[in-house]
Amino acid sequence: MRIAVTGSTGLIGTALVRSLRSDGHEVVRLVRRPARAGDEVEWDPHRQYVDVAGLAGCEGVVHLAAAGVGERRWNDAYRKEIRDSRVLGTAAIAEAVAALEVPPRVLVSGSAVGYYGDTGDRTVDESAPPGSGFLPNLCVEWEEAAAPAQEAGVRTAFARTGLVVARKGGAWGRMFPIFKAGIGGRLGNGRQYWSFISLHDEVAALRHILDTESLSGPVNCTAPDPVTNREVTAAMARALHRPAVFAVPEVALRIVLGELSKDVLSSQRAVPRKLLESGFSFAFPGVDEAIGAALR
Repeated sequence: MRIAVTGSTGLIGTALVRSLRSDGHEVVRLVRRPARAGDEVEWDPHRQYVDVAGLAGCEGVVHLAAAGVGERRWNDAYRKEIRDSRVLGTAAIAEAVAALEVPPRVLVSGSAVGYYGDTGDRTVDESAPPGSGFLPNLCVEWEEAAAPAQEAGVRTAFARTGLVVARKGGAWGRMFPIFKAGIGGRLGNGRQYWSFISLHDEVAALRHILDTESLSGPVNCTAPDPVTNREVTAAMARALHRPAVFAVPEVALRIVLGELSKDVLSSQRAVPRKLLESGFSFAFPGVDEAIGAALR
């Protein structure tokens, strides 16, 4: 199968491309510069430009490109960059897909469990409404931007991904050196739920969505049993054989992270109902297993 991927140099994209190619699939990588290799297609999300001809013959498109939410402290300019990278980028891909004479069978577009906002200890699946605030509103716009592909009859799924457990890259990757140094600890009161997924299972879930005709609309890409930040702290300490006695108070997070601290301290207890109902099996369903897989 010929599959196009945006965000192919990111944490998830790199692993997905490697997995697809190892199984003999042809991967076309969308790059934000003139194409220099036979497997590259130029695009520019800010100009909403895609070299549509380069997508010809693709049976699937996986759109993962987006600016990192936690890369830097938020201000008006960076909030705009976070939004534009998702909304304009998704619109560009969806319009390119819709413009093809023979569109792909499926578009898997990135999204996030941030869609649900702060759910406290309430469990939510894909049927739950959006929360309120910057990230939930952003996720709504992000998913709505794929409308041109849906209107063209392309099966469109939104991979609402949780925190990806990986040793390098992403938010979880930043925690490993902190805990390894013995200075890790819970954030705030530690009672907030984290919906996590191992990198291995995230890639497997994306491939499952590509291959499963019954999956469309939102699909939670999270492990079956979300855990609290306090439980994550204990699991990281066990895995790295280090104490985790420190705690970062809420006031310190607000000083360091600004507005982003609200989302670090918010609770999302999302479960993957649609994945499980479609027959997906997690290789690393528990947090200890996911951390162990990352360390290996």
